[in-house]
Amino acid sequence: MAHSLIPRPLALAALLVAVGAFVLPAAAQKPLRKNNPSERNAQRGVPYAGNEQAMHWADEVAQRRGLDAAWVRNAIGRAQFLPVVSRLMQPAPSGTPKNWRVYRSRFIDPVRIAAGVKFWQDNQATLERAEKEFGVPPEIIVGIVGVETIYGQQMGNFRVIDALATLAFDFPQSHPRAAERSAYFAGELENFLILQSQAGTDPLKPLGSYAGAVGMPQFMPSSWARWAVDYDGDGRIDLARSPADVIGSVANYFKSYGWQPGMPTHYPVSFDAQKLDKDALLAPDILPSFSVASFMAKGAVLEGAAAQHAGPLALIELQNGDAEPQYVAGTENFYVITRYNWSSYYAMAVIDLGREVKAALPAAAPADAPRAEEPPAAAPSADAPPAPVGDAQPAPVGDAQPPAAAPAESPAVPSSSDKD
Repeated sequence: MAHSLIPRPLALAALLVAVGAFVLPAAAQKPLRKNNPSERNAQRGVPYAGNEQAMHWADEVAQRRGLDAAWVRNAIGRAQFLPVVSRLMQPAPSGTPKNWRVYRSRFIDPVRIAAGVKFWQDNQATLERAEKEFGVPPEIIVGIVGVETIYGQQMGNFRVIDALATLAFDFPQSHPRAAERSAYFAGELENFLILQSQAGTDPLKPLGSYAGAVGMPQFMPSSWARWAVDYDGDGRIDLARSPADVIGSVANYFKSYGWQPGMPTHYPVSFDAQKLDKDALLAPDILPSFSVASFMAKGAVLEGAAAQHAGPLALIELQNGDAEPQYVAGTENFYVITRYNWSSYYAMAVIDLGREVKAALPAAAPADAPRAEEPPAAAPSADAPPAPVGDAQPAPVGDAQPPAAAPAESPAVPSSSDKD
């Protein structure tokens, strides 16, 4: 999910662009992995009908957005507070070590690679069309969908309205940005209700992640309204069951955030110990801020195509617990991937999964499109834990905060791969 990171709310007027008919994943859609009893029990909660704050919010939204007041009150009143959702949003304990090798192993595994090969083969023509129209390589789209949901196998089993209501009205107060996050999720709940009202569908049925993200790409409601597209031309947007809509929507998202066709995502980098000012290089975090000349003047060593790169670069640090970190020089395209989830670890996992899937395609498959990334920064750990399942979260090893912390950002999903 996502996700996940949490994205900053957008102005609702800007979000409610003409999106036509659409479909959100609903309870009738059978997940490939059955929920176990403990999961089902964890998702029973207390209805918000008795919550004065929630019902007042419902009245205010209905009036402001021109929605049927009784319909909104019924939806919010039947939404349930889920304590498990609040717990999942708690920030990671301070001092939690980051480990790129462990993180990578959770997403780059035989299961995802095999599923990615099938997804690519089944949707090859659509992936090629999206690359021509949006400029985003198939391996990036395949990497996103694989990291998010294993190509639709794990789209979440929480009612979207329960997740969003819980986080809007009962966001954990121990979180350092509880007020900001609560306001964000209230905006997403509002967007969700508007989308459901426009479609004439039951707001109690769509299922998604514990953060309210839906479908194969784990779009939040505001992202659905702004970037989701009907790419199969059937007159509706279905991010749960239409791979074409998923591919077109992810590609549209990246193009909107400035993806540059043909630009690598990152380059290898080493250091000149005598000139190195690593603190200065890391100060901008993942935002590309240095020209090649200034990057190298501060002790970074680039070779070949990297030394000829025309745009700004960022020094990306991937920590490995007690072992030495790995570093790469991230480009503007690397930064675009982090708009989906503000984490360099997440971006590298997306890049590496796409690369591994591409490499695993049968030789006869036309998989010779120009590559948009360099080899992975590090190999997976041989004894790392298996990939997470369902809504379980990997160990929190991402960068400082998801894009909610960036004033102008609005990623498709909240941080699903690492809690902030």
